[in-house]
Amino acid sequence: MSQAKRINAIMQTCGFYDESGEFAFRVGLPGKSGVGGGIVAFHPGKYCIAVWSPKLNEKGNSYRGMEFLELFTTKTQSSIF
Repeated sequence: MSQAKRINAIMQTCGFYDESGEFAFRVGLPGKSGVGGGIVAFHPGKYCIAVWSPKLNEKGNSYRGMEFLELFTTKTQSSIF
């Protein structure tokens, strides 16, 4: 198994703590959040995107960052699902 495949799977299932499933459903990209409000997400083989907004939601992830990424993948139809 390639390292990229392994990392993608970990990010998709664990990158947002208790909100990983919600991020997968709403955004549809592997990603990783940070407690400072940053999010990095990527579409394998196509692009990587980083967003930052320090306002965190109740799960400790960037509230506006998740909203933006959901809108972005919806408008561009670039979810991996």
